Order: sequence, then C-alpha cells, then structure tokens
Amino acid sequence: MATEGEKLHIVFFPWLAVGHLNGFFELAKLIAHKGHTITFISTPKNILRLPKIPPPLAPHFNLLELPLPKVENLPEGAENTTDVPDHLQPYLKKACDLLEEPLANFLETSDADWIVHDFNSYWLGPMGKKLGVKTSFFATFNAASMAFFGPPAEMTGVNSTRKSFQEFFVPPPWIPFPTTVAFRMQDVNRIMEGHKANDSGVSDGFRSGKSIEDCDVFTVRSCYEFEGEYLKVLEELYRKPVIPVGELAKTVEEEDGEDDTWRGIKEWLEKQEKGKVVYIAFGTEAKLSQKQVTEIALGLEKSELPFFWVLRTHTGFADSECLTLPEGFEERTKERGMVWSSWAPQPKILAHESVGGFWTHGGLNSIVEGIQNGKPLLVLSFQLDQGLNARLLEDKKVGYSIRREDDGSFTSEDVTTSLKLVMVEEEGKVYREKVKEVKDAFANRELQDGYVNKLLGYFLEHRNPKHVA
Repeated sequence: MATEGEKLHIVFFPWLAVGHLNGFFELAKLIAHKGHTITFISTPKNILRLPKIPPPLAPHFNLLELPLPKVENLPEGAENTTDVPDHLQPYLKKACDLLEEPLANFLETSDADWIVHDFNSYWLGPMGKKLGVKTSFFATFNAASMAFFGPPAEMTGVNSTRKSFQEFFVPPPWIPFPTTVAFRMQDVNRIMEGHKANDSGVSDGFRSGKSIEDCDVFTVRSCYEFEGEYLKVLEELYRKPVIPVGELAKTVEEEDGEDDTWRGIKEWLEKQEKGKVVYIAFGTEAKLSQKQVTEIALGLEKSELPFFWVLRTHTGFADSECLTLPEGFEERTKERGMVWSSWAPQPKILAHESVGGFWTHGGLNSIVEGIQNGKPLLVLSFQLDQGLNARLLEDKKVGYSIRREDDGSFTSEDVTTSLKLVMVEEEGKVYREKVKEVKDAFANRELQDGYVNKLLGYFLEHRNPKHVA
C-alpha cells in the first residue's frame, strides 16, 4: 500500500469501446488496490457499462462523466462502438475529439500526476505538457500487433515504407526474428480503412502514431514471459520507455457471486463430460453474417461436439437485422448444445472443468481469459488487430485459425475440421498441451503484481516535481 508521500493521482481516459474500457478499468483497479487515487473518465452511458467497483477500492475511485457532444451523422444516444455500425464509428471519434476542452478544464484544476490515454486521443500529449500532467499511452493491443505497425512515423504516414496493401501480408523488415504475424487477404479492407483519413478528420494510424510520439511513456498489455521478443522490438522502434503492465487477467473470484444466469449455465455445464465442451463467443462488436451463422451451426452439428454458443443476433440499437439459426438446429442438438442469446459470464464459463476449448474472435480480453484458464483457442477474426492476434497464437502453438477463403468465407466443413483438430484429434494435441504450459504467465497473480509495481515505480519517479509534497 502506498504511503501518503508516495500516493499518485492517475486519470484514465479510454476509447469508447468495450474492450478498451475493460482493459483500462482492470489496470485502474490494480493501481487503486495499491492505495493510489483513480479518476476514470468517460461518457455517462459508458460509466454505467463499467463493472461494479469492489467496495474496498471505492474510496480510491472517482468516476467522472463527460457528456459526449453531438455531431452530425452520429445516432442519438450512441456513445460506444457497440452502438453503431463500422461506417459510423468515425463520427464517434469526431465526437470524442470534442471532449478535448472539457478534459483540459478538468486537468487544469485537478492535482493529477499522470493521465493514461488511448490511441484516439492524439491531442493529449501536447495538452499534458502544457498543463504539467505526464501522459502514458496505454495500448490495449498486444506487443506483437503494435510492433507490426512499426515506428510512429510509419503509422502517421510521415515516413511510410509500405506503398501497397500487399506489403501488409508479410512480416515487416524491422522485426528481426521469424514470425508469421501479418495480415491475410480477408483483412484487406480493414487494413486500408485504418490507414486512410476518415470522417473523423484523421486516420486511425495517425492517431496511434501521434499518441506514441507525444506521450511520456508507452505502456502495453503484455508480459515478457509471452512476448518478450516483441517488447524489445518496441523499445527499438519507439525510442522511449516501453513498460508492459502484465496481461490483466481477471479471476473468477473477482466476478459477482452466483446469480440466476450463472446457476442455469452451471447446471447445464455440470451435465457435460469433463473437457469436452467448446465454448463459442465472438465478443461484443463482431456481427456475423447470416451465411456465417448458418455455416457455424451446420459445422457444429456435424462435429458432434458438445457446445455452448453465445450468439448475438443484433449488434447495438442501430442494427435492425436479426440473425436466425437453421430450421430445426436447436432441436437436433438439444442434448449436447446450448445457444445463449444474452450476456454470459465468460470468465466463469471458461474456468469450468467441462469446457475444453474456446472458439473466439481473437480480441485480447478473450485471449487472456482463455489462456489463463488453459483452454486452447480456435480463432475467427473480424477486426483490425484480431488477425494479428491469431498469427501470434499460431506462432506460440496455443491457437489455430479456422480455414477461410480470401474473401473471409468458410464452410461448415471448415468448422467441423477445425473444431475437431483443436478439441480432440492427435494432430491438435500440441495446442491443448502448449496452452497449459503458458497458462502461468497469464494466471500468476504475483507475476501480475510485479508488473504493476514496476509501472507505479516509474510513475512515482517521473511525475512532475510540482506534484511532489
């Protein structure tokens, strides 16, 4: 616990997406647990989305709501990427940029030592220097993904070496060891979207590059035990301190106690054979097409594996299309399968002994939760960094990507073959064994605590002198 003279006031300002909010919140909780003061800033609806603050941490936590300014083309009430389709997300970034003034007003009158911010807030570095508040860009992506995108000048386009999207399909020359971390053809649209100016006024690449360039220290959700080689690359690329904060793995004990939702799910899982259930969930933002849902369902049926599938039939209130399952699917699989259409307690499900594998979208929160519970991963990526995450998992032999065509499509046969490989076949035994070998790097609380301590040591040593008592 921090002594009075060592206490810091740290502000957190994440991007308006569930994965980013959760990653920032987990780090904030770990720091608050050490006795430091946290001000967590977001919009009103996103503050409501946050998990409950554990009572012992409440005295150290301030939740500050900044109303999101209205901008043209952003649906009324939209405050999160889950609320809008992809093509409207630039307007969410534009609205978030308008929070620059109210955030500056808060920092000017606060005693904040540091502000931990996200990729979108590229204007925060200069603001911090002006106001005497140190800035830390916190990447909720892993180190391998960040290394793939290169130095800040590469991201901003000031000194870009990639002249065509084909160059994103191979590892970049600044990574000095063998790797497959690169995009595949199905990622091509996402690549181009991230590197061109959009309706927010600037590209996502520019936002990230400037955020890294102008921050005082770069922090990343990673650990040396899993990604040490990539962390060293980042130190070379960024030419400033690079501090991993650990994997931010949650424990089941941190989740709320048993409720009716979990009791019902647990009762179903208890009836299944140990290690045989495949848990399927594609995150809060990924929207499957109707064809993808059909192929997944038919593939699951043919696999004959027991499954628990969290299927979101709508994505946000702006989504009017309702996804449907093949006729008779649930009836035919009712003895071994469960389709769940609402929120599910993922950490608890993954910790259950009946679950033997995890089919995921490849978001970092889900990857961490899967590995910390020793579950081999099957990946169906959707968004920009998820394809890179999948390649890293493949390199480390803890995950396998479902086979897809260049347009991203796959068949029910691809589903069946991939699931059986990861779950039961001899050829996939390496994934089931390797994930148990690396589990400790994610689940070890003492190791995680050490990363947070090192971060706080740096924050204390480098805060502005005027804030030292």
